[in-house]
Amino acid sequence: MYEDCREPTGDYYFLCDTMGAWSTVLESLAATGIAVTVLLLLAFLFLMRRVQDCSQWNVLPTQFLFLLGVLGLFSLAFAFIIQLNQQTAPIRYFFFGVLFALCFSCLLAHASNLVKLVRGQVSSSWTTILCIAIGVSLLQTIIATEYVTLIMTRGTIFMDMTPYQLNVDFVVLLVYVLFLMALTFFVSKATFCGPCENWKQHGRLIFVTVLISIIIWVAWISMLMRGNPQLQRQPEWDDPVLCIALVTNAWVFLLLYIIPELCFLYRSCQQDCPLQGNACPLPVYERSFRAENQQLSGAQDGDGAEEDVALTEYGNPILLQTVDPTQEDFIPWAKGSPQQDAE
Repeated sequence: MYEDCREPTGDYYFLCDTMGAWSTVLESLAATGIAVTVLLLLAFLFLMRRVQDCSQWNVLPTQFLFLLGVLGLFSLAFAFIIQLNQQTAPIRYFFFGVLFALCFSCLLAHASNLVKLVRGQVSSSWTTILCIAIGVSLLQTIIATEYVTLIMTRGTIFMDMTPYQLNVDFVVLLVYVLFLMALTFFVSKATFCGPCENWKQHGRLIFVTVLISIIIWVAWISMLMRGNPQLQRQPEWDDPVLCIALVTNAWVFLLLYIIPELCFLYRSCQQDCPLQGNACPLPVYERSFRAENQQLSGAQDGDGAEEDVALTEYGNPILLQTVDPTQEDFIPWAKGSPQQDAE
């Protein structure tokens, strides 16, 4: 490895090169990202014990899983600083798509739950949200596993393929991740419609995060497939383009989504009562339906009894009191003095 660091053509040359601008900067950003992500993980563990609102707590395990995915993205950056070989190729082709699929799946699960919350509905349980995130990302794991198994059985396939063919395979392997990005983008837009303003700010964070991520992905795919060949910078610019996109997108996840969510979580923990779940008003049609039903003084049952009816929070009628008109109720009078009785 020491000889590879000294030789410009060695696999570990850029990892040890102190003169190269892109490798040094990206190593510093990746290492800083790892440290910041670990601190955010500890902060989430600390604040999870103080959250009172169940609707807000249910998404915290999914966000914790999201942070683990971001931690993996920062760590994966070093596999792109080291040159492509038989050891780094399976790591790149497997973890790049799997980690991004996990992050976008967590955003999709959170956005799907927000669609219910902004409409005044009950939040899904934390196990449901977490299972959605893991289940949606499972397909990319299967695809990457099959591809890596295929290339590992062929041995020297990377030595036989041209850089352009390798880039085509890399992009095609990420088609499902692109689908998850587009789906998360449209689901996050649906969080803008609803009466609960408190939950919409979470949807805006997801929307902006996915929008910036789409821009980053369009830029690096365009450079990898068109820009580098036209500028005659292939393959020397391929690894820097991929590493820059990886580290940049990981920082976007932290700065635009996780850190604001952590600020919301901290402010809610400072309150004496839950903020989000109980502060949401009922939709207009539910409030009108509730008002109309509460104007009814009672309903006649089959035996002629009067039933006082009210509505629960979700519009379901409940029985408050049953009065039978055939039954005589006597109200005891207060006993007075004999003179008052005579009068």
